[in-house]
Amino acid sequence: MLHADLLEQARSLEPQITALRRAIHAEPELGLHTPLTSAKVRSALAHLPLKWREGPSTTGLVATLQGGAGEGRRVLLRGDMDALEMPEETGLEFASAFAGRMHACGHDAHTAMLAGAAELLCARADKIAGEVQFMFQPGEEGHHGARFMIDDGLLEPRADAAFALHIMPNSPHGIVAGKAGPLLASADRFEITVRGDGGHASMPHDTLDPVPVACEIVSAIQAMVTRRFSVADPVVATVSKIEAGTAYNVIPDSAHLLGTLRTLSAANRERLREELTRLAEHIAAAHGLTATTVIVPGFPVTVCDARAVDLGEAVARELAGEGKFLRLSHPIMGAEDFAYVLEQTPGAMFFLGVAHQGADWKSCCSIHSTRMMLDESVMPLGAALLAGCAERFLAQGFD
Repeated sequence: MLHADLLEQARSLEPQITALRRAIHAEPELGLHTPLTSAKVRSALAHLPLKWREGPSTTGLVATLQGGAGEGRRVLLRGDMDALEMPEETGLEFASAFAGRMHACGHDAHTAMLAGAAELLCARADKIAGEVQFMFQPGEEGHHGARFMIDDGLLEPRADAAFALHIMPNSPHGIVAGKAGPLLASADRFEITVRGDGGHASMPHDTLDPVPVACEIVSAIQAMVTRRFSVADPVVATVSKIEAGTAYNVIPDSAHLLGTLRTLSAANRERLREELTRLAEHIAAAHGLTATTVIVPGFPVTVCDARAVDLGEAVARELAGEGKFLRLSHPIMGAEDFAYVLEQTPGAMFFLGVAHQGADWKSCCSIHSTRMMLDESVMPLGAALLAGCAERFLAQGFD
């Protein structure tokens, strides 16, 4: 059993958790280098008995708590720190002071909740056997921050279990959700360049027009997804940008397609790349043109260990009560670079509903919206959930 007062202790930290979240929100930073945010974290936790480590590739931080009750297991808790390159339209008093940057994915809250978990676990350090690693990670928004921190050796010695939270502003207030197996998709970017031979728009027969070929490739991609891949192991291939031409009466020499590939298995991830490349090349060749496909690898599939999900569900029920944990029926096709951690360490990511109490959560702005907001009163539950997962695992493992 968890300490009965864990959630109450977390609620007593609400002013500190909220203040840190707002300070981070007001000064959002991008990519792998978030020095202002890292400094805020270190300052907020400077009074705790933590050992800090940094690596050369990012401003990521790992703070380690050594339990006072002897040797034991090792558990990792992660929060991400970077923001998105987009404007903010919330009207909040602590809205972004940096034009074109916003914490629209909740990383400010993730970091603040992880800091709260550090406070909770340090307060009971004398009763903890083992070690807790608090991973404050930049570069989640497509920059592979977790992979860089792993490559820098910051997660060594490797933890025995790992846990993370992600807020959901358009999910019910205080509901924790998760699932075993694939939770989030892999995400790769593709770029297809169709090359022909341009000329005057009035004489297309004297050219090799890449535009209709590019359009044919777009249509064929959709057929490929539905006819070459099973719905039981779904994939998503989306063309999000088409670019060609300079004037209404000029057939261009080339056309460019940009898009994303999402899968829920490593096998389909590799196969989708191969199928896309072959499709583009052969369609172009059928019309006497050429097509070059470049795949830019993104995050792998986020796979949650069933034992870790069971542990998180038990903790959530003890903290928040029955009915507060939701088993998701299917994965979400978004992506997360916590996947890199879960590739080497069994663990789980959970979603935390932060819609305001009583709000129509289905109509709330989602993550990555310029108007995304959250109910800060839920953050102590998030801090307690992270601390509770660590405490439970250190005490009894996945048993």
